[in-house]
Amino acid sequence: MRDTATGRLPAAGFRTLMEALKYCVLLHDARTYEILWANRAACELLGWTVDELKPLKAPDMSKNARQYSRELGHRWLGHAARHGISATEWCYRSRSGEEILTEAIAIRVALPARTVVMVQFRDIAEEKAVRRDLSRTESRLRAFLSGLAEGIVVLDDADRVVFASESAARLLGGDLHGADFAGYCHDGPVPDREGRYRFAAPGDEPRWYAATCQYIEIESDLHGRMLLFYDITDRVRAEEEHRRDTQRLNHLARNNAMGDMAMAIAHEVSQPLAAAYNFVEGARGRLGDGDEAVAWGLDNAVRQIERARRILGSLRGYVGRLEQSEQRTDLNAIVRDCAYFIELRAREHAVAVEYDLTGEPLPVLCENVLIGQVVMNLAFNAVDEMADWPEAEREVRVTTRRGGDGSAVLEVRDRGNGPPPGDRLFDGVFTSKENGSGIGLALSHRIITRHGGRMEAGANQPRGAAFRFTLPMAVPGR
Repeated sequence: MRDTATGRLPAAGFRTLMEALKYCVLLHDARTYEILWANRAACELLGWTVDELKPLKAPDMSKNARQYSRELGHRWLGHAARHGISATEWCYRSRSGEEILTEAIAIRVALPARTVVMVQFRDIAEEKAVRRDLSRTESRLRAFLSGLAEGIVVLDDADRVVFASESAARLLGGDLHGADFAGYCHDGPVPDREGRYRFAAPGDEPRWYAATCQYIEIESDLHGRMLLFYDITDRVRAEEEHRRDTQRLNHLARNNAMGDMAMAIAHEVSQPLAAAYNFVEGARGRLGDGDEAVAWGLDNAVRQIERARRILGSLRGYVGRLEQSEQRTDLNAIVRDCAYFIELRAREHAVAVEYDLTGEPLPVLCENVLIGQVVMNLAFNAVDEMADWPEAEREVRVTTRRGGDGSAVLEVRDRGNGPPPGDRLFDGVFTSKENGSGIGLALSHRIITRHGGRMEAGANQPRGAAFRFTLPMAVPGR
């Protein structure tokens, strides 16, 4: 009701408005802090009438705790009286003894009759409980997320990270928020479906992760693609190792079958070779001092037959006994014995072969023919590698030297495409030849390791591959 003459609300109108408030209001004298008046909401919450509230003091209507003592209450009201406003958290006690936690604001108001402090307060016990529950839930959720083995990131439409769990930061390293996640993906674009992917921070070694992807929208502040991923690197490596073991077993079975075949072939071929040898020797004896070219051809035929007989004999011993028949030999002498056959292969492809052998002997204990087969296998591979290159570039170099650890070293270098990547050269799987079996390097590696040596491959400079093996030097007197 407005006074039409002055345009102001009468005092009764203001009182009606104050009584209608749901916010609790207490009026205190600004000097004595005595209660002068309370609105209906305050009376209903505290359980007192206005007349019953007026004589009450702070200890009568406040929780009996140190932070709600009379001195602190007066200090709070006094601060509002001096500075105009003061806020605090205050716990009132109702007539029934119920403790009511409130958010209270004290405001100085200069009335015509006197200056008062108007205290507005509301019950926040339920709100505080909700906050405690939320805080507890948030703490538990944060602890749960930080302990997850899975990482979680949420990406916007530009693949920028708008949220990252602590576990995601731990898995990928660094602060992910705002980062372009495409820079962490090593297998193409950012995943948009379930699968296996390699992730890593730029410059780090990538690891394998199993990832799932889905779109989420939480209210208006968090939406986009959510990636959940966990590390499966050990599993992938175990699966890869299992595949390699399976391949090795297959090739071992293949090698065993080839060993049986070799035994049969060696047995069957030995007799025809012996007969051929006898026929050639008989023909050469009858030739006498005839055509020298024919004699030269027969001499080389004998050499080839002798070589074949020695190979078959060593092969039968190697496959059948699985033990070495070692003798002291100069590694350089083995290379010289093989040079004739290497040259034959090299001339077929117009490949130049250079030899750089040590001037001093390199004595080793070995099965001569088997080590010779390794030398020829490495040299033949190098010659075959150079066959398709321009003729002017077809070069193979065979060198021997004494190793720093007292070993004898043989190395074959070419100028081809270089060694293949990976560590599977000697497991019987790798071959670069169209019709190759991949067994040559595997058998060569086995022969060398059984002799106590080692075989390895590396890059030649400026181009090509270098295959080498080392054998222990023979101890003097053996």
